[in-house]
Amino acid sequence: MKNATKLGLKLAGVVGVTTYAGSLIGGAIAYKLAMHVTDDQKERGKALSRDENTEIENFWYDKQFKQQWLMQSFDGLNLVATYIPNPHAGGRLAILAHGLNHSREQMVPYARIFMSLGYDVLMPDARAFGDSEGHTIGYGWLDRLDYQRWVAMALEQLGSDVEIVLMGISMGAATVMATSGEPLPHNVRAIIEDSGYASLRAEAKYRISHKFKLPAGLIMPMANRLARSSAGYAFNDGRNLEQAEASGLPILIIHGTHDQTVPVKNAHLLYDQLTQQKGLYIDAEAGHVEAIRTHPDRYQAVVNEFLTEQVGLLK
Repeated sequence: MKNATKLGLKLAGVVGVTTYAGSLIGGAIAYKLAMHVTDDQKERGKALSRDENTEIENFWYDKQFKQQWLMQSFDGLNLVATYIPNPHAGGRLAILAHGLNHSREQMVPYARIFMSLGYDVLMPDARAFGDSEGHTIGYGWLDRLDYQRWVAMALEQLGSDVEIVLMGISMGAATVMATSGEPLPHNVRAIIEDSGYASLRAEAKYRISHKFKLPAGLIMPMANRLARSSAGYAFNDGRNLEQAEASGLPILIIHGTHDQTVPVKNAHLLYDQLTQQKGLYIDAEAGHVEAIRTHPDRYQAVVNEFLTEQVGLLK
């Protein structure tokens, strides 16, 4: 009996060591895959962003008068944005946030909508993407501090009376929700999030298990610690729902029923728990960030209606 007990303890020890080693290796792999961007990946993201637009959208963008804005992040990264002034603007600006593995050109279709509604447009490249410096992805959490600075720059460049709407898709949706919970000037009037995740931790677990086919429960604690020590934040930090709730800003929530990247339950969770003025548009035919494609006229009408109610008609 004693020998059997000793054997059992030894086996338990081996299993424990194996499990710990597996979590360590798995956590390191998950962190590397999820958090790091190479220069080649950044270039591919820029090309992908234009390729996903229609020829008409890219032609429109290329013909616009544009300015390049430069800003330095809190941690010393040089960040780049494109500003498109609207000759028919009434003192309003939309700051647009692109998604993961893309660049600011991904937001061209959305820029066209806001320009048609009389807004100037500012389209930043997120840290680690496009022409902005960095190789560590912020997933909206680090980016929230960058967008605070873009808001401040907009006031410096466009005047203290400019009214601002923050709009983002996917990771960019997380960015604008996270930004909204930080101290912002009264100029920021509303946020629009399309296909965003309510919690970075929950989204990370979903992607680890569904995209990378790894045991999320085993890997997440180690990946979380690696992120904290190497990236300066942990997956547990990205509480976008709480940030949006703290802001009290009106929010329009957009999602596709068939989203396999950020499950649509995120939209319902946000809408059910947020207490401020809010709108919800679920496209029953759309996948991830596809609502603007499946029903473009309806998409623009929803955005226009929300902005008219929450920001008002142009002066």
